[in-house]
Amino acid sequence: MLIAYFDCFAGISGDMTLGALIAAGADPERLRKGLAGLGVGGYRIEVGRKITGHIEATDVRVVLDDHHHHQRRRLQEILETIRKADLSERVKQTAERIFRRLADAEGRVHGSSPEEVHFHEVGGVDAIVDIVGAAICLEMLGSPKVVASPMPTFHGYVTGSHGVFPLPAPATAEILRGVPWRKLDIEGELVTPTGAAIIRELASGFGPLPAMTIVNIGYGAGKSDFGIPNALR
Repeated sequence: MLIAYFDCFAGISGDMTLGALIAAGADPERLRKGLAGLGVGGYRIEVGRKITGHIEATDVRVVLDDHHHHQRRRLQEILETIRKADLSERVKQTAERIFRRLADAEGRVHGSSPEEVHFHEVGGVDAIVDIVGAAICLEMLGSPKVVASPMPTFHGYVTGSHGVFPLPAPATAEILRGVPWRKLDIEGELVTPTGAAIIRELASGFGPLPAMTIVNIGYGAGKSDFGIPNALR
């Protein structure tokens, strides 16, 4: 059995996920070609390297045109974009499940139905690229069974489209109900709503590294400096 173990020792976000999967063997050019099948423009994907806490990691950035920075979308609009895309059914279904999980969490937090949720940060082009891109990369790697480590604890505040919220962000906490955490207690957002939705939907379980023979290792770089290696392994 092919297994992918996501070691979230410094958390998880959408771009960290893409970076780790590319570093583990997913082809960035095939990723770009697959994402072009969405028919969504206004962005480019930059793939580079950076040192974080003395570890070299793959740094993925989704760079947006000015026009796309403030777009908002409802769930149905996003799902229709995915369903019409030139992508495999497996990729479409995976991406749809992740977005539905996000919409359910946002709806519970804000007291509305998933269909009424106006996605802000998670409805932007960058989040669509992160989520659909993660599904594409996993398919490239052979659609492995996914297992993840417990989530690291963190604290502080984050400013988003709805105002200032405590960390973990309400949607993140909602998505990760029932998932084990381990104490790290860093100030700053280690787990984003997009990262939480990706790993919560993909992972069949959360715990220590399972019995396996390690073939490839990839590190996906985070963007902030927390005084520890900020990477997803």
